[in-house]
Amino acid sequence: MNVQHENQKLWEHLEQLAEQAEGLAAESFRSVERIAERNQWKVIEAFQRHNVSDFHFTGSTGYGYNDRGREILDLVYADVFGAEAALVRPHFVSGTHTISCALFGVLRPGEELLYVTGRPYDTLHKVIGKPGDRTGSLQDWGVIYAEVPLQEDGSLDWQLIEQAITDKTKVIGIQRSRGYDWRASFTVSEIENMVKRVKALKPDVLVFVDNCYGEFTELLEPTQVGVDLMAGSLIKNPGGGLAETGGYIAGTASAVEAAAYRLTAPGIGGEVGAMLGTLRLMFQGLFLAPHLVGQAIKGSVLAAALFEELGFVTKPRWNEPRTDLIQAVRFGQAEHLIAFVQGIQQAAAVDSHVVPEPWDMPGYENAVIMAAGTFIQGGSLELSADAPIREPYIAYMQGGLTYAHAKYGILTALFRLVESGLIVIKPYIT
Repeated sequence: MNVQHENQKLWEHLEQLAEQAEGLAAESFRSVERIAERNQWKVIEAFQRHNVSDFHFTGSTGYGYNDRGREILDLVYADVFGAEAALVRPHFVSGTHTISCALFGVLRPGEELLYVTGRPYDTLHKVIGKPGDRTGSLQDWGVIYAEVPLQEDGSLDWQLIEQAITDKTKVIGIQRSRGYDWRASFTVSEIENMVKRVKALKPDVLVFVDNCYGEFTELLEPTQVGVDLMAGSLIKNPGGGLAETGGYIAGTASAVEAAAYRLTAPGIGGEVGAMLGTLRLMFQGLFLAPHLVGQAIKGSVLAAALFEELGFVTKPRWNEPRTDLIQAVRFGQAEHLIAFVQGIQQAAAVDSHVVPEPWDMPGYENAVIMAAGTFIQGGSLELSADAPIREPYIAYMQGGLTYAHAKYGILTALFRLVESGLIVIKPYIT
């Protein structure tokens, strides 16, 4: 279904509104492009330092011993992220799995994981678990868990954090991105301040960052400002829309090694693991990632500028600095939220004929609606949108391998809202 043929007058009016929003956001676009440019150079220079060649793209089989491509990929990731070591594997099935391996790798029974950025993303709740829940969760294995809620303005509550850190606190957890919360995501500069303050309180504590959605949105990554361990998904930013699956862990050599033992087995770690033909796409995806992240962020800036001009509340606002891909738009009503997400799906190149509906998705505590017309299943560097069906009914949009696709998706979603009579745009009369 092509919206341009259904109501050409309305579509052209929305295009004019988008062009006005683009003019408003022109300086923000230029800033995003400069960051993408510098990060592109950083990635190329890492490839050059490690003499990446086409023979590194050949996959291994069986145990995968002495897979030079896998070894170089780890070194390139560590270099790009300013870390001592990295573990990049297709064997990580999701970001949640990658984070789980990282946390299980560095935590032991009786030690505490303390999240200082409030309740983490929904899918981690089952990883953390409850004492004695018999699911193999962290708490089932005797790891202590605590969290410090954020203050009303979304900032850290340092008074409570100082009280919460004890002799048993082994890992400080930080979620960089907003998740399903109406708060600002944390910038790398803010994370640097967090590291300094918690290390001053307890020098031997490890700082872990969930870096999903954040890679290449700024000039620095968390491991370049003192973070000991971080993890992310390759079907988000660093996979560049090409990696078919996988995740990465980066940080200090000892912490990454501990996570590798959790992924495979103690004493084996990252020395094995057949790459099964995935290496070229992982290398090429990383090469493309800075540019594609920039395209996606420009789409998010446009969404914020356009919906703000129409009277909606967004976070971040169009002229605020970006530290992740996610653009939140608060709709206030469930039917508006659902129509927006369905409009994003309608604009997809893949599965545009599918109409998403809210459902009880495993790992989530509320019914969730997801627009995911992507070439890689769940690939959220591609244009997508999702939301829990709960008040105040906030849509979380991210991705867009090209700015043109992001713009088309935003306009299609807006078209759906206007055409269905859910919102009225003046002076246009339906």
